[in-house]
This record gives sequence, structure tokens and C-alpha cells, in this order.
Amino acid sequence: MSALHTIIRRFGRFAKSRRLQLSAGIISVSAFVVFWHCFAWLLEYWDLSLQEYVPFPIEVFEVLVYSFVHEVPGMDLSMGVMALASLKRVVIGFTLALIVAFPLGLLMASFRFVNYLGDPIIEMFRPIPPVAWIPVLLVMLSVLWGPVAVVFLGAFFPILLNVMFGVKRTDQTLIDAAKTLGARRIDIFTKVVIPSTAPYLMTGVKVGLGISWMCIVAAEMLPVLGGGVGNALWTSAQQFSRFDVTFACMIVIGLMSILTTGLAEQVERRLYRWMGME
Repeated sequence: MSALHTIIRRFGRFAKSRRLQLSAGIISVSAFVVFWHCFAWLLEYWDLSLQEYVPFPIEVFEVLVYSFVHEVPGMDLSMGVMALASLKRVVIGFTLALIVAFPLGLLMASFRFVNYLGDPIIEMFRPIPPVAWIPVLLVMLSVLWGPVAVVFLGAFFPILLNVMFGVKRTDQTLIDAAKTLGARRIDIFTKVVIPSTAPYLMTGVKVGLGISWMCIVAAEMLPVLGGGVGNALWTSAQQFSRFDVTFACMIVIGLMSILTTGLAEQVERRLYRWMGME
């Protein structure tokens, strides 16, 4: 009975926390929409020249719903098709960045010689904004792999640096205790260092995902690269002055970013639960 009581109590706390989180989210989003509506109304009331650039929320919502059923005004594709194209590029680029950055960060932080080899190159390229590579990468690679490479560069450095920081922050007491118990170096690395690095890795993953969406939108804004939400965002504003479509594209990008970050948070919770950290 005590175990059942504990489970019920924990579930109640979880449900209460979820309700509180959902309520706070609804309040904040509603407040933002009200502010947006009032701001658009004031621009229209004062008859300012800026009113055409700030549509009402209901107008954007109508276009957003319409764009998933029909083709986006001014484009030959629906919003769903373009969102999937952008998502595909982000997933491929981010996955490649994670596959490369995680083991490289572990090696650079664990072995001084590897750090000496990699640090000059990392510090040389890290300050260069990923969007600066867009013209070069789109010329060198195709319209698929060019944006993927830009996303790779955007996600690579946050993951790498967070992993390196996590390895260096590993509690030396745990390492000494493992050595005292006769653990081999590989055991210390896999059972002490890597688990202690997990929170820092997930921080790098979430930061990298946010940067990935910034990078893909910037890459898709070029006229030569169609088929993505970033291209629709740029074309609707620059060529057709359909700012309701532009705002709808912004909302789609934000929702996809929330979706991928939320997925990363679910993975993080399951990882912590599996490691016994929750």
C-alpha cells in the first residue's frame, strides 16, 4: 500500500506541475496575441505607413490554416510540404553535427594531445557565423547538402564546447573512487565521465537545435533555394508584400523549433531516468 500511495502522490505532483505549466503557457501566449492585436489596431487607427507590415493575428491565423490546405500565396507548394523540407534539412545537419561533435568533444577534453591538434582549428572557425558560409556551401554543394552543411556548422560548436566543458567538470572524487575500486580507464570513461557529461550534452543539443533553425531559415532565404519555409518567408515579404504570409511562416518556424526542442527535452528526461538521476 505504501508503494501505491507513493506512486499516486508522485503522479499527482506531476499532473499538478503539468497543469501549472500548461496554464502559464496559455496565459503568456494569450497576452502576446492581445498585445499584437492592440499594436496592429493602433497602427491602423493612427493611419501610419507601417500598418501594412503588421497584420492582425486573425488574418495571420486564417492564412496559416489556408496555407496547409492549399498552396501558399505566391508559392507553388503548401506550407506542410515546405515545413517538411526545412525539417529534413535540419534533422540531417543536426544529426551529423551530433555524431561528429560528441565523440570529438570527449576526445579533446580527455586527451591533451588531441586537444592540441584540434583546438587551433576549432578556435579558427568557431567565431565565423554559419550564415557566412552560405554562398560558398551552396555553390560547392547542392541545394540539399548546402543548407545541411550550414546547419551542421551551426549545431556543431555548441555541442562540442558543452561536451568538452562537461568532461572537464567531472567530479574528481568520483574518478578517484572508481580507481580505488579497481576500475580500468575505459570503465572510468564510460561509467563516470560520459554519464556526468550528459546534462552538458543535452544543453548543447538544445542550444544547437535553436541555432539550426536560425541557420536553415537564413540559408533558405536565397532565391536559388526554394522549397523551404525560409524561402516562402523571404519571397512573401520581398516580392509580394504579403506580410500575413510572412508572419505565418514565422509562426511555423517557431512551432517546429518548439517541437524539436520539446523532443530533445523528452529524450533528456528519459536519459536521466535511465541513469537514475531523477
